[in-house]
Amino acid sequence: MLATIPKIKHTNSNAFFLIAGPCAIEGEDMAMEIAEKVANLTDKLGIPYIFKGSYKKANRSRLDSFTGIGDEKALKILKKVGDTFQVPVITDIHGDDEAAMAAEYVDILQIPAFLCRQTSLLVAAANTGKVINIKKGQFLSPEAMQFALDKVVESGNERQYF
Repeated sequence: MLATIPKIKHTNSNAFFLIAGPCAIEGEDMAMEIAEKVANLTDKLGIPYIFKGSYKKANRSRLDSFTGIGDEKALKILKKVGDTFQVPVITDIHGDDEAAMAAEYVDILQIPAFLCRQTSLLVAAANTGKVINIKKGQFLSPEAMQFALDKVVESGNERQYF
């Protein structure tokens, strides 16, 4: 399955892969430095690497918490990371209206665990044709995740991952 992700390297890793990066994109320098260090290490070890950074943090506990540097600015940084280091990039989306916009810049859309049952979000993500990574909410049994998967597949996208 890893081989179907754009720009993925080292697909002979027996299905182990690393998703890593900053919690949120706070600036280009930080993102590029992290990506360079992790990409060099994973290349050396032969591990598939996917750069993860949230372009927007929508699930904050306080109203005055940092939520991002601006959607388009952060998404452009994610695209630059992917292009520069030839690694796939993934970011969370939180609303239906974010799916198509984020899909223009990243290789994989991630559905946060607390939104894994949101039908309209799963359908919007599926409709982009991108690989979808659905995080399992702690409130669901492993078997119940099949319903989230079904929503994506029944929307015409079979490129989902858990």
